[in-house]
Amino acid sequence: MSFLRNRAGIIIVVVIGLAIFAFLLSDAVRMGSPFMAASRNQVGEIAGETVDIQDYNARVEQNTNNFKQQMGQASLNPQMTAYVQENTWNQLISEVVMRKEVERLGLIVGKNEINDMITGKNPDPMVVQNFGDPKTGQINRQQLNGFLANVSSQAPEVRAQWGAFLVGLKQSRLAQKYSNLVKNSVYVTNLEAKDDYLNRNKLANFSYVNLDYASIPDKDVKPGDEDYKEYYNENKARFKNREETRSIEYVVFNAQASKADSAEVKAGVEKIAQDFRTTNNDSLFVSINADTKSPIAYVHKGQLDPALDSLVFKAAKGTVVGPVFSNGAYRMAKIIDERVGPDSVKASHILLNPATEGGLDKAKAKADSIANLIRKGTSFADLAKKFGTDGSKDKGGDLGTFGRGQMIPAFEDAVFNGATGDLKVITTQFGVHVIHIDRQVGSSKVAKVAVVDKALNSSNKTQQAAYAKASAFLSGISGKDFDAAVSKQGLKKESAENVTGSQGFIQGLENPRDMVRWAFKADEGDVSDQVFEMDNKYVVAKLTDIREAGELPLDKVKKQIEQMVINRVKAKMLTEKFDKALAGSSSIAQVAQKVGKQAVPVENVVFANPIIPGLSQENKVVGTLFGLQPGKLSKPVAGEQGVYVVSVSGFTNPAPLTNPVKQKEQIAQGAAQRLQGEAFSVLRDKANIKDNRVKFF
Repeated sequence: MSFLRNRAGIIIVVVIGLAIFAFLLSDAVRMGSPFMAASRNQVGEIAGETVDIQDYNARVEQNTNNFKQQMGQASLNPQMTAYVQENTWNQLISEVVMRKEVERLGLIVGKNEINDMITGKNPDPMVVQNFGDPKTGQINRQQLNGFLANVSSQAPEVRAQWGAFLVGLKQSRLAQKYSNLVKNSVYVTNLEAKDDYLNRNKLANFSYVNLDYASIPDKDVKPGDEDYKEYYNENKARFKNREETRSIEYVVFNAQASKADSAEVKAGVEKIAQDFRTTNNDSLFVSINADTKSPIAYVHKGQLDPALDSLVFKAAKGTVVGPVFSNGAYRMAKIIDERVGPDSVKASHILLNPATEGGLDKAKAKADSIANLIRKGTSFADLAKKFGTDGSKDKGGDLGTFGRGQMIPAFEDAVFNGATGDLKVITTQFGVHVIHIDRQVGSSKVAKVAVVDKALNSSNKTQQAAYAKASAFLSGISGKDFDAAVSKQGLKKESAENVTGSQGFIQGLENPRDMVRWAFKADEGDVSDQVFEMDNKYVVAKLTDIREAGELPLDKVKKQIEQMVINRVKAKMLTEKFDKALAGSSSIAQVAQKVGKQAVPVENVVFANPIIPGLSQENKVVGTLFGLQPGKLSKPVAGEQGVYVVSVSGFTNPAPLTNPVKQKEQIAQGAAQRLQGEAFSVLRDKANIKDNRVKFF
């Protein structure tokens, strides 16, 4: 009692504190505290820096738009989307890791240095690229100074682009400094140069006898636990998992279109074809009825689907041909116009960006003024270099020679429907163009066609039947009898090994993200609690393996290393056979005779290229023979394909290396190239990266 009285205050404070903590914890669980809300918005962590979902999504959106422009596509499929997301994540890792490292090393780019990179005697290549004269390769000081003097009064978009350019300039210089630091850390001694020279030029002539691992059937070899442990302990570095992976087994229930579905779709297509013949607005009809919204454009023979192409170029103007079935879809086409036109066109253009010209009207007015200057004799190429905003400006606006289908429809119509020498001003989604038709090449029949396609999709009835089969399979199994149920029902089991959390593609499955997300929440042995729908496929899955990041334990790699361990046991058996043959033998021919093989002669092998002709790369064998005295027999060597005994007949030494400078430079250059990638790999491994994207995507 005395103890309790003396410490009552402390006890009460502790009890009240625990009560408050429990209250706050329960409230956080029910409502979500700010801390938990913050963690829900974090897609990961890189070197102690959290990556917010909004910042990551903004990066992904920007990269997606860039990717669409590069690929010329309006939308991306699930595989492309996954590629962009993964590429964005790797960009973030690179930026954070490198920024941390250059800060740790004290590398900086000062204001004076940036100014010197822009306006100094030796401007940065990025500045020369944007403000340089292609003819001289030198920076256009007048253009640069004019831009810098007026950058503050430019449109917000231009100021933002300039700010991003400066950031890129700084990052580029920091990367260059770090790269130089890594390169300068490489030093090659004269001894290393001489060794490398010998390894590449010293020739060995030898003979070998080998006993193949394949000579012993795998079924006759029973490796024990010690064999596995021995191999595992010697090769632990090979079993490091950079990121957590999961392995999945699954069964697919297909809902492909049935004969009834095909007949129903064909009947609908026939009705569309009738309406297509009578419509007065082909563009609207295509946009409403076609699965693929292709623009109405002139095409030459060979550009359409083969099943449709021959029909189109035999039909008269105004005719609707088809429907024909090809590549999983019904297709029909209306011939709107026919003419003889050029096969290809050589053209030049000057592209103006309305955003930097103060709007579309001002851009058009400027384009008209440029066109008038050209008509009066001013050089098109000079004006393109001065006013152009795309990559063609460096070539005087020259776009080269191109055929139909390589340009957007509006641009294509302008150059293919005009005549050589025409000067036109048009507007497209890329901006305002001043176009000169330099030359038109060839002549052939072209047709302006409107194409309507309808994919053969399965009906609701077919899909429901497949889903019902998948649901019945799922409801009738548990984790323990998944394999038994698959076997009993005669189903085919597929597998996906070592799936990463960000993986967007599994062979044969179009969009498996729901299944991947489930796998990263499930426990090993769990069967999915739902049927996953992927286009016309329904999937039931089982999680068979979890491999956490870090060094994998033996039980996780036992199956993976089984063949190597079997070969190691075989090597011991074959080595014993060779040991008996070596006893009392003084030549390779005697050893070969005792083991019932022929000695195989080999000439002109170098240490730097350890390949035995007709066999494989055998590092241990070639390494052994370069350490032998001529005429001596080696001990048995366990190689990749079998066990070998070798005997060197002689070496041919190259001429002495009198000047090692060039050899040292070659070695240093190769080492420096490897070091940059290896240095980043080490930095990445030490960055303690946490990837939580599987919770969001």
